Amino acid sequence: MTSEVTTSAAGFWYGEESRVDAVDVLNALRRYRTAESSAQRRAREALGIGENALLALRVLLDAEKAGRTVNAKDLAEQLEITAASTSALVDRLVRSGHVVRHPDPNDRRGVILTATGASMRHVMRVLDQLDSRAIQATVHLSDAEMAVIVAFLDQMVRVVDDVDSVRGRSA
Repeated sequence: MTSEVTTSAAGFWYGEESRVDAVDVLNALRRYRTAESSAQRRAREALGIGENALLALRVLLDAEKAGRTVNAKDLAEQLEITAASTSALVDRLVRSGHVVRHPDPNDRRGVILTATGASMRHVMRVLDQLDSRAIQATVHLSDAEMAVIVAFLDQMVRVVDDVDSVRGRSA
């Protein structure tokens, strides 16, 4: 079976050839995941950073937009990485000029992390372009269609998460 959905029916309006089935949906999902991974790789390359660094910058930018501060512990929790990995990641981001450490006004031993202005503008430009194109892809969908897509994707998240739990039970 090809990865393309057949749209013409041979003699019947709803013939088997025109039907979109589960394999078509899963193939489309795989094509999307591949395209999204490629877009994220290009964004990381444009910024000269790795995957966790891009995720960290996104956490910092989202927190700033929401008026929240982020420390290394918060970042570790958000990224689900160890304190040691977070420390190394923050050190790299500081050295590369993407992140600045500031004293925490509420904790004299604490440090707050922020994305630098230049880095923030660059990351925001790259991510905003991707986000705006993604939003444009949904504007033609009805509320009902979007609800179906959200329900499907939420179910796929549960399926993938369940694979991890099944693996843990069988080990």
